Amino acid sequence: MSLEPLLSASLVIQFHAFAALGALLLGLVQLIAPKGTLPHKALGAVWLFLMAIITISSIFIIPSVRGYDLPLTQWFSWIHVFTIATTLGIVSGVRHLLHGGPALKRHKWPFISIYVGGLVVAGAFTLLPGRIMNAVLFGG
Repeated sequence: MSLEPLLSASLVIQFHAFAALGALLLGLVQLIAPKGTLPHKALGAVWLFLMAIITISSIFIIPSVRGYDLPLTQWFSWIHVFTIATTLGIVSGVRHLLHGGPALKRHKWPFISIYVGGLVVAGAFTLLPGRIMNAVLFGG
Protein backbone atom coordinates (compact mmCIF):
# COMPACT_ATOMS: atom_id res chain seq x y z
CA MET A 1 0.00 0.00 0.00
CA SER A 2 1.28 3.43 -0.96
CA LEU A 3 -0.36 6.85 -1.01
CA GLU A 4 2.01 7.97 -3.78
CA PRO A 5 -0.48 7.37 -6.66
CA LEU A 6 -3.09 9.47 -4.86
CA LEU A 7 -0.67 12.18 -3.81
CA SER A 8 0.56 12.40 -7.41
CA ALA A 9 -2.99 12.86 -8.71
CA SER A 10 -4.65 16.23 -9.27
CA LEU A 11 -5.84 18.21 -6.24
CA VAL A 12 -9.45 17.60 -7.27
CA ILE A 13 -8.92 13.84 -7.09
CA GLN A 14 -7.11 14.10 -3.76
CA PHE A 15 -9.84 16.33 -2.31
CA HIS A 16 -12.52 13.93 -3.59
CA ALA A 17 -10.78 10.80 -2.28
CA PHE A 18 -10.01 12.13 1.20
CA ALA A 19 -13.55 13.51 1.58
CA ALA A 20 -14.94 10.14 0.46
CA LEU A 21 -12.80 8.26 2.96
CA GLY A 22 -13.92 10.62 5.73
CA ALA A 23 -17.58 10.23 4.73
CA LEU A 24 -17.24 6.46 4.56
CA LEU A 25 -15.87 6.27 8.11
CA LEU A 26 -18.19 8.91 9.54
CA GLY A 27 -21.18 7.30 7.84
CA LEU A 28 -20.35 4.00 9.50
CA VAL A 29 -20.29 5.77 12.87
CA GLN A 30 -23.67 7.32 12.06
CA LEU A 31 -25.16 3.95 11.19
CA ILE A 32 -23.95 2.32 14.41
CA ALA A 33 -24.33 5.16 16.96
CA PRO A 34 -27.55 6.11 18.78
CA LYS A 35 -29.99 8.15 16.70
CA GLY A 36 -31.60 11.48 17.55
CA THR A 37 -28.80 12.61 19.85
CA LEU A 38 -26.91 15.86 19.53
CA PRO A 39 -23.77 14.02 18.31
CA HIS A 40 -25.86 12.22 15.65
CA LYS A 41 -27.23 15.53 14.43
CA ALA A 42 -23.86 17.30 14.45
CA LEU A 43 -21.99 14.44 12.80
CA GLY A 44 -24.85 14.09 10.32
CA ALA A 45 -24.34 17.71 9.27
CA VAL A 46 -20.61 17.08 8.82
CA TRP A 47 -21.38 13.92 6.82
CA LEU A 48 -23.76 15.85 4.56
CA PHE A 49 -21.11 18.51 4.03
CA LEU A 50 -18.58 15.82 3.04
CA MET A 51 -21.11 14.24 0.68
CA ALA A 52 -21.70 17.63 -0.94
CA ILE A 53 -17.94 18.06 -1.40
CA ILE A 54 -17.68 14.59 -2.92
CA THR A 55 -20.60 15.23 -5.26
CA ILE A 56 -19.37 18.63 -6.45
CA SER A 57 -15.75 17.53 -6.82
CA SER A 58 -16.81 14.47 -8.85
CA ILE A 59 -17.93 16.79 -11.64
CA PHE A 60 -14.36 18.05 -12.07
CA ILE A 61 -12.42 14.77 -11.95
CA ILE A 62 -12.33 13.93 -15.67
CA PRO A 63 -11.37 17.48 -16.70
CA SER A 64 -8.66 17.49 -14.02
CA VAL A 65 -7.12 14.46 -15.76
CA ARG A 66 -7.80 15.28 -19.43
CA GLY A 67 -7.76 19.07 -19.29
CA TYR A 68 -10.34 21.74 -18.59
CA ASP A 69 -10.51 22.68 -22.26
CA LEU A 70 -12.69 19.60 -22.88
CA PRO A 71 -16.19 20.32 -24.15
CA LEU A 72 -18.67 20.10 -21.26
CA THR A 73 -20.27 17.01 -22.83
CA GLN A 74 -16.98 15.12 -22.36
CA TRP A 75 -16.66 15.98 -18.65
CA PHE A 76 -18.88 13.05 -17.73
CA SER A 77 -18.74 9.25 -17.88
CA TRP A 78 -21.02 6.43 -16.74
CA ILE A 79 -19.80 6.72 -13.15
CA HIS A 80 -21.39 10.18 -12.93
CA VAL A 81 -24.73 8.39 -12.49
CA PHE A 82 -23.61 8.24 -8.85
CA THR A 83 -23.24 12.05 -8.86
CA ILE A 84 -26.86 12.46 -9.94
CA ALA A 85 -28.18 9.78 -7.57
CA THR A 86 -26.24 11.22 -4.63
CA THR A 87 -27.50 14.73 -5.35
CA LEU A 88 -31.09 13.47 -5.44
CA GLY A 89 -30.54 11.51 -2.22
CA ILE A 90 -29.10 14.53 -0.42
CA VAL A 91 -32.02 16.72 -1.49
CA SER A 92 -34.57 14.06 -0.53
CA GLY A 93 -33.02 13.38 2.88
CA VAL A 94 -32.65 17.05 3.75
CA ARG A 95 -36.26 17.72 2.73
CA HIS A 96 -37.41 15.01 5.17
CA LEU A 97 -35.29 16.55 7.92
CA LEU A 98 -36.64 20.02 7.26
CA HIS A 99 -40.26 18.86 7.28
CA GLY A 100 -39.77 17.29 10.69
CA GLY A 101 -42.55 15.38 12.42
CA PRO A 102 -43.37 12.02 10.85
CA ALA A 103 -41.18 12.84 7.83
CA LEU A 104 -38.13 13.05 10.09
CA LYS A 105 -37.80 9.27 10.35
CA ARG A 106 -37.87 8.96 6.55
CA HIS A 107 -34.54 10.79 6.17
CA LYS A 108 -32.66 7.59 6.94
CA TRP A 109 -33.52 5.79 3.68
CA PRO A 110 -32.09 8.38 1.27
CA PHE A 111 -28.99 8.70 3.45
CA ILE A 112 -28.48 4.94 3.79
CA SER A 113 -28.91 4.68 0.01
CA ILE A 114 -26.28 7.38 -0.52
CA TYR A 115 -23.93 5.59 1.87
CA VAL A 116 -24.31 2.22 0.17
CA GLY A 117 -24.55 3.42 -3.43
CA GLY A 118 -22.48 6.57 -3.42
CA LEU A 119 -19.73 5.43 -1.08
CA VAL A 120 -19.60 1.64 -0.89
CA VAL A 121 -20.59 0.68 -4.46
CA ALA A 122 -18.97 3.67 -6.20
CA GLY A 123 -15.96 3.20 -3.94
CA ALA A 124 -15.69 -0.42 -5.03
CA PHE A 125 -15.44 0.78 -8.65
CA THR A 126 -12.38 2.82 -7.69
CA LEU A 127 -10.62 -0.46 -6.91
CA LEU A 128 -10.82 -1.68 -10.51
CA PRO A 129 -7.47 -2.16 -12.29
CA GLY A 130 -6.11 1.04 -13.78
CA ARG A 131 -7.77 3.28 -11.20
CA ILE A 132 -5.82 5.36 -8.68
CA MET A 133 -7.24 3.71 -5.57
CA ASN A 134 -6.36 0.28 -6.99
CA ALA A 135 -2.76 1.47 -7.26
CA VAL A 136 -2.90 2.88 -3.73
CA LEU A 137 -4.10 -0.36 -2.16
CA PHE A 138 -2.58 -3.00 -4.42
CA GLY A 139 0.43 -1.28 -5.99
CA GLY A 140 1.14 -0.96 -9.68
